Amino acid sequence: MMKRTILSLLLLVAALHTSASTGGQSVSGPQLGSEKCPEVKWDRHSLIIDGRRVVPVMGEIHYSRLPENEWAAEVRKMKEGGVTIIANYVFWNHVEEQQGVFDWSGRRSLRRFLEICKQESMPVCLRIGPFCHGEARNGGIPDWVIRSGCKTRSEDPRFLAYVEALYRQIFTQVQGLQWKDGGPVLACQFDNEYGGHGSYLMRLKRMACDIGFDLPFYTRTGWPELKTPTPFGEMIPLYGDYADGFWDRSTRETAGNYYKAFNFRSSPTSGAIGSEQLDYSQTSNSQPSTRQYPYFTCELGGGMMTSYHRRCYLYPEDAYAMAVVKLGSGSNLLGYYMYHGGTNPESKWTPADTTMRPYKGDRQVYLNECQRCLATNHNDLPVFTYDFQAPLGEFGQRNPHYYLLRKLHLFMADFGDVLAPMDVTFTCQQDIKKGQDDFLRWSYRSSTSASEGEARTSAFVFVNNYERLQNLSPKKNTQFRVCGVTFPAKAVTIPAGTSCIFPVNVAGLRYATAQLVARRDGRIFLEQVKGIPTELAFSGGKTLKNVKALGTDKPVFTAKDGTAYYLVDSETAGRLFLPDSALSSPKEQRVPVRKEREAGKPRTIGIGARNVAEQPTDADFDNAAVYIIDLPADSSLFALHSSLLQIDYRGDCARLYADGRLIDDNFYNGRPFCFGLWRLPAHTRRLELRILPMQENMPVYFPREADTTPGESVSKVFVTH
Repeated sequence: MMKRTILSLLLLVAALHTSASTGGQSVSGPQLGSEKCPEVKWDRHSLIIDGRRVVPVMGEIHYSRLPENEWAAEVRKMKEGGVTIIANYVFWNHVEEQQGVFDWSGRRSLRRFLEICKQESMPVCLRIGPFCHGEARNGGIPDWVIRSGCKTRSEDPRFLAYVEALYRQIFTQVQGLQWKDGGPVLACQFDNEYGGHGSYLMRLKRMACDIGFDLPFYTRTGWPELKTPTPFGEMIPLYGDYADGFWDRSTRETAGNYYKAFNFRSSPTSGAIGSEQLDYSQTSNSQPSTRQYPYFTCELGGGMMTSYHRRCYLYPEDAYAMAVVKLGSGSNLLGYYMYHGGTNPESKWTPADTTMRPYKGDRQVYLNECQRCLATNHNDLPVFTYDFQAPLGEFGQRNPHYYLLRKLHLFMADFGDVLAPMDVTFTCQQDIKKGQDDFLRWSYRSSTSASEGEARTSAFVFVNNYERLQNLSPKKNTQFRVCGVTFPAKAVTIPAGTSCIFPVNVAGLRYATAQLVARRDGRIFLEQVKGIPTELAFSGGKTLKNVKALGTDKPVFTAKDGTAYYLVDSETAGRLFLPDSALSSPKEQRVPVRKEREAGKPRTIGIGARNVAEQPTDADFDNAAVYIIDLPADSSLFALHSSLLQIDYRGDCARLYADGRLIDDNFYNGRPFCFGLWRLPAHTRRLELRILPMQENMPVYFPREADTTPGESVSKVFVTH
């Protein structure tokens, strides 16, 4: 087979492995391990791979939060979704929960995961801590480290000695799989959300490099601002924003600064991330070198977890609008946290280890974040589920925004070299009030290049008329004046909820009121933006008005050079070139459920150590309502990695048991409680569901989609496959 470099992956999303039925070209990813190691550089604009600018998509997945036999399939789904780099935490307490006892087996085998990424030609950015957060117990730092009395996340020699042992162990998993070896490990991040002195981060980097890490670049999170900087070029700061946050102390619907993520701004973060513990009051991004780095993100909210006190409910449009805004604000790498949900592994500590249990009523030791953990204990998170309402859920299910975001990822892959050098012009005010609706939010990115001996300015116009839960109004009489081009010919209305990108002097178009999606073998695909008349003005002078989408079978226009232009609807745009396996509609099969026991006396919901409502303990579920779920007799369903049990219920929270063993849990927010049947113990055909009732006046934020009627019920149980 012809050897291909990683360049082909970063330029062409691996999602384009197409079946013959789609009519698309089959595009293979690079063969990592080739003799030539692609050169990786960066400047203030973007990454440069083998001399060409790229705009990658980075997706977070935590290998230890998925069974190892699912890794290959899930990495492939990420590729099909347009992800071109994987981001992955290495949680310290997942691999060294007991001092000196490292466990790299099974789902904890980082090396095996990296080997799969190599096989799938997927570059990896490792986030190696020592502190990760990621809603892990103590942020990933083992209890024994905290109990040792050393000062964590500091240059305390005892702490650094523990970290060195960890880094040496991680390197045993990475050795031979670094970029220079033809392996997938492209970069690594040190610590996370650190706001102290840069010298600590530099100690971590020097330690890693002395051990043997030798990578094209290194990163850190750009929030909060460091008290003293790291030398320029040592670590690229990566940023983020979320549409909502489970960590917010408020139980109001639209708390915090999350609304700022829906307006085009030069500031790379709204200051909402980790706001329960981080102080942003002095943040200014004023360090001289900040603007000399490319604008990359590592935590653009692909979804959001539910904490006990705050049950966020995310919409597909939240992630999509934020992504459009980030691109339109100058970002040249979209990194989603999370892109793939997961399930916490079980602790190595036994039930007898009473000192390890944060709650008196717990019978087990768990690895989730909770208020009574020794550190990073600001929120109560579920014991096992880390679904995150991500594009790919806890069990690999493709959620609606998987497809919605994918059309952006196709665009970034095929037009990233055009987009990357473009600078931003902000056309409207950047500081807004929540729900401010007196202007259209838009920006444009532009650059001038020589084309056939003439200077030509190309641009992309980014429009966002969406803000989470604010119902922005339609914007009438809209025309854009960009780079000497006024369009459309007649003013139009931008519908409420619209987020889109229009090209100017790109791909043979003088302008279009349709969104560029992909470019393949002389064919250009555009998305018809719902509610906006499609007007296509071609460089040769031809203008088509009120163009109707004809799909992928027939072009709406063919240029003299043979380039064919196709106009598709929004649903088709997100599914272009996908294999049939990603397009099939799941079948639904009802499952019988019966109530076996009524709930006992409701528990008293206390306020925990961090002044928010405290989650129930194991013992509290002794008083839960109990339902019995009899699973289908068809054993073939249990072998399918698409057989998803879905439970529509109402209540405070629920847990699922198989043969008396807790297998998953759920904090109710109005969405179904899901479980992948293939993960069940062999021969299990009956499950026990325990639900704690909803109570009146709970000190908890529930979204409008949740039924907060006191009590509990199960309305429907079914399997999709």
